[in-house]
Amino acid sequence: MLAACLLVVACAGRAPESGAAEQAFPELITALSEPGGYFDTDNLISNERSYLHVVTDLRDAGVTGGAYVGVGPEQNFSYIAAIDPEVAFIVDIRRDNALEHLIFKALFAESTNRFEYACLLFGRPLPADLEARTVATIDELVAFLDGTPASPASRQTARERVDRAIRGFGLQLNDSDFDTIDRFHGEFIDAGLDLQFRSYGRSPRFYYPTYRDLMLERDRTGRRVNYLASETRFQRLRALQREDRIIPVIGDLAGDHALRAIGEYLSRRGSRVSAIYT
Repeated sequence: MLAACLLVVACAGRAPESGAAEQAFPELITALSEPGGYFDTDNLISNERSYLHVVTDLRDAGVTGGAYVGVGPEQNFSYIAAIDPEVAFIVDIRRDNALEHLIFKALFAESTNRFEYACLLFGRPLPADLEARTVATIDELVAFLDGTPASPASRQTARERVDRAIRGFGLQLNDSDFDTIDRFHGEFIDAGLDLQFRSYGRSPRFYYPTYRDLMLERDRTGRRVNYLASETRFQRLRALQREDRIIPVIGDLAGDHALRAIGEYLSRRGSRVSAIYT
């Protein structure tokens, strides 16, 4: 399976109250990013069922705060929610990964709670008692998504809200980018919780988890620590996203710009690296 390459960088001190960036969100992405490269998968979700086992290690090591650097799709959110960093960078060689993270950022911007977020991600109609769903368990959320099919109206609403939010971020995106965003969001809506990791030209392996599996996965101590498992974790991420403190970066981990630029950015802020997890 594809190994999850995760770096956790714990840094001394807190970020300025103004948020992660002296530069505006679009300019910071541009300054840190490299030209995009090729990878033979859309990589919309993780293919690692045990992705939350690392959360136990992070908790045991006392890793909290500082700056987080990770790669890939939204498994990062569960790690970020666990360590509560001041700023997070999601680095990936694929430009498409940055576009997917703009979908997630838009969903956080449009949602008041994790139930609304999940409904918009999968194009489901919102429940009438949305506000009361903040206390829902992860099992109740999964049951609602499984039992509530997307309708043409709910799909259109979700797509329109996501695109509107993304256009408001001030990024220079072209028609091709929005075609990709539409295709990615459409795959979440069409597959629902049965969505799996997929490579080009190869069918999913039998052991690839579904999105449902990833939501219900546990850490090594049996805890449900997916970022949608509790409203507290979700709201922690929502605050970071709305303050532009989760930043998608296009870059090769073996390249000569993105990681160096992130390091220089943190250095200018007086951040000191005290721990790394790979």
